[in-house]
Amino acid sequence: MSELAGLKALVTGGASGIGLAITNAFAAEGASVAVLDRAAEGPPGTLYVQADVTDDTAVRAAVATAVDALGGLDILVNNAGIGAQGPVEHSTDDDWHHVLDVNLIGTARVSRAAWPHLRASGNAAIINTSSIAAIAGLPQRAIYSASKGAISALTRAMAADGMPDRIRVNAVNPGTADTPWIGRLLNTAADPAAERAALEARQPHGRLVTADEIAHAVVYLASPRAGSTTGTELAVDGGMAGLRLRPRS
Repeated sequence: MSELAGLKALVTGGASGIGLAITNAFAAEGASVAVLDRAAEGPPGTLYVQADVTDDTAVRAAVATAVDALGGLDILVNNAGIGAQGPVEHSTDDDWHHVLDVNLIGTARVSRAAWPHLRASGNAAIINTSSIAAIAGLPQRAIYSASKGAISALTRAMAADGMPDRIRVNAVNPGTADTPWIGRLLNTAADPAAERAALEARQPHGRLVTADEIAHAVVYLASPRAGSTTGTELAVDGGMAGLRLRPRS
């Protein structure tokens, strides 16, 4: 039997990258999937609702539309997010407000709108996309790291609040992933090939994480088979969080 057969899921930021991989994995595992994104068009063959997660009115309307079309809601994946580069010294207040509004408060907005519908489910799960940046000090990632550290703390708090409503809440912590956003960053580097090699070497398994690997982890956290898993973070980072290997000879 498919892991998510008969379940109804909403994936934010599901039009590309990690979100698209999650959307496709959910559909392959038997879930009915709606995508919430700000892009002009959604993935072919999926229910698409357009909204910017910084707009509470739009978020509430989009969640209501998705729930009506799906006939309920069992799974929410808060994947919508943006990146940011630079040290704290060069970060403006506008930079901070924008990234936190999307990554952190956006997660809270969608969760708030979805919560009453998830409460009515017998298999409710929320999965937030955090990052290795939440627990490892990475250079030139001050705002992004802070936003993802807050997502990790929010995940635990939401999991505690979700206990009475039987809503499980977990996070997935990807390492540096091979996504369009990373591709754009590499393209701005003076030597894209050298920069990619440096990112790959930073991870113990020597390569970038794939979007599909992250999606498979999210499928597990969303599945009823993970019924005793809540308030935790699942690393998909090639060992970056915990391993300290000797340099390769």
